[in-house]
Amino acid sequence: MNATQQLHDLGQSLWLDNITRALLTSGTLSRYIRELSVTGLTSNPTIFDKAIQSSDCYDDAIQRKASEGKSGEALFFELALEDLTQAADLFRPIHDATGGVDGWVSLEVSPLLADDTAGTIAAAAQLHVRAQRPNLFIKIPGTAAGTPAIEETVFAGIPVNVTLLFSREHYLAAAEAYMRGIERRVAAGLNPKVASVASIFVSRWDVAVMDEVSEQFRNGLGIGTAMRTYKAYRDLLASPRWQTLAASGAQPQRLLWASTGSKDPTVSDTLYVEALAAPDTINTMPEKTLLAFADHGKVKGVLPVDEGYAEAVLAEYTREGINDETLAANLQREGVEAFASSWSDLMASIASKSGMLPPGRA
Repeated sequence: MNATQQLHDLGQSLWLDNITRALLTSGTLSRYIRELSVTGLTSNPTIFDKAIQSSDCYDDAIQRKASEGKSGEALFFELALEDLTQAADLFRPIHDATGGVDGWVSLEVSPLLADDTAGTIAAAAQLHVRAQRPNLFIKIPGTAAGTPAIEETVFAGIPVNVTLLFSREHYLAAAEAYMRGIERRVAAGLNPKVASVASIFVSRWDVAVMDEVSEQFRNGLGIGTAMRTYKAYRDLLASPRWQTLAASGAQPQRLLWASTGSKDPTVSDTLYVEALAAPDTINTMPEKTLLAFADHGKVKGVLPVDEGYAEAVLAEYTREGINDETLAANLQREGVEAFASSWSDLMASIASKSGMLPPGRA
């Protein structure tokens, strides 16, 4: 039994943090589903930016849509929905077999809406209607403006992947928004089963402090923060408030580990995957990390639900001069800025490729 199957059998979902048209047309994604226990995927503006810039797979579609008068965000979302609805159809048997727990794909609203609650709510509703797939999450950032949008979107019955969460406190704010949305549905007599995941970014913590901590503390802050968040997740699921919602038919908002590719070449390329093996969670990993784990990864044990250990680990970083609350806020802000930058690059790339129309088609 390969390592990916072992992780799946442990109760953790393996999702691919990537989408390209070539993955779909070549049959590679189908093979990952069949051979590597991949049961979902995520996308973001950076992923699409790289996919479109580094390949000619989208050129014909971009030029055709441009000739029809489409451009910018409108053209991009058509491309993204074509890819993601096809991927959603590949995962649909898993989605159906698991009662909607697994088999999901994700599409992010424009990162330019990170500080626009009303715009995010409207965009999420529009993308959900256009996708027409029961297993497509709309990604909304867990920012100050994103949090009320999460509540409203869940209340509207739209599945949400809460992205750009970096700390326990970020997670709890996202979980609170999700539960409020579900509680409002229960009060309104609506079906409380609306799926959601909360995505905690892990490796960016370690990149941020790489040059600020002693060598022995490198590549441990992300895992310590994840452990602290996992304890909060398990406590929330055991809470009377959640148990009341579960009894009404609500589905737990699952915790998702994101940014799990190792950034430090001096450590194992499967560091975060092996450290964060935990039932009832998801690990969405870059393609390179997925293949590395399938080749030589090990399932060494289950992430402990031990607040004392996590707090002891994080206390070491406090002594190293790291303020985790300040850093979490900085990381979220930088994440928003990075996605906005990728979005700008993506729009420029589409505009450039739109201008490459053959004679007679302009």
